[in-house]
Amino acid sequence: MGSGKRGLLAAALTVVCAVTVLAAPGTALAAPDPTPPRSGSGTASTPATNEELESIRLQLEDLYHDAAVATDAYNAAEELAEEQSAQIVGLAKRIVDGREKVADLKALAGAAARAQYRSGGLPPEAQLMLSDTPREFLDGSERILQGQRATDHTLAELTRTQQDLEQYAKDASTGWEKLEANRKAKDAAKKKIKKQIAAAERVESQLAKEEKERLARLEQQAASRSQTAWLGTGILDDIEGRATAQGKKAVAYATDQLGKAYEWGAEGPSTFDCSGLTSQAWAAAGTPIPRTSQEQWRQLPRVGVEDMRPGDLIIYNSDASHVAMYIGDGSIVHAPRPGRTVTITGAGSMPILGVVRPGA
Repeated sequence: MGSGKRGLLAAALTVVCAVTVLAAPGTALAAPDPTPPRSGSGTASTPATNEELESIRLQLEDLYHDAAVATDAYNAAEELAEEQSAQIVGLAKRIVDGREKVADLKALAGAAARAQYRSGGLPPEAQLMLSDTPREFLDGSERILQGQRATDHTLAELTRTQQDLEQYAKDASTGWEKLEANRKAKDAAKKKIKKQIAAAERVESQLAKEEKERLARLEQQAASRSQTAWLGTGILDDIEGRATAQGKKAVAYATDQLGKAYEWGAEGPSTFDCSGLTSQAWAAAGTPIPRTSQEQWRQLPRVGVEDMRPGDLIIYNSDASHVAMYIGDGSIVHAPRPGRTVTITGAGSMPILGVVRPGA
């Protein structure tokens, strides 16, 4: 290994180790020390061997994988924050309506109390003895009894409404606490995403143009090997599923985005992350689905790989950190990672966790 390449690998490992330390619990989120810039395109140092570039490719794969996991956490927190905010707004409206109802009920109760005061508050027996027309008194007594029942109902409803108001206030307070905790989780995920991507970009910046081109070829070769191995199982012989009308719409939307840049947290229309692309594609087909790849894996119906059809979603990696849309003939459309665009590639180019079917 040339001395220049030793410096390159050392720099790459320094960045990876720094990010690993940053990701550890209880570690301060200090930025890693910048790696020294690398000059020349092979003239000032010995070009990297394929083995060295393969090592860098694997390091980048790990960094971008961790960024994808953090992106899923960010997207989930974003979606939850929207739900929590909507709940708080709903509770606030209930509190306003409840206060107006309390005011109305208090007015009714006050009117009943004033009417009773004007009657002198005499007991019914005394009023009967003093009455010139017992028949009228009895009729009036019935009306008084009805009024008392209405007053009792008003007071009971007033009590219930006041109790509801207290509960709404408690729920709103709890909602604010959850929203604040969720905001902190989202901020932490955002910081991790940026650090992982910055670390990967720093590693790539150490490569000369020719080395970047060779690295890209190594990535393509690795994906091709995985796809060939997947196809070698004879899986396409078993896949015969035809797309539904909705599946065709979802595929059409996703493939219309080809060439658009990956951006973490993005749901279009100009940029996408992996689950932003799949969720928007199925929304365009008339079937809303969860926002993140992990929730798509958790909530949507699962089907066997041999039973999948165009429009189904393939979930990748053991932690469900990536998702793509199957488009038929052993291919997928997906938004791969930062620095890449929406593209078509082999469905077996990454480790498949399973397949889910929106609109099942």
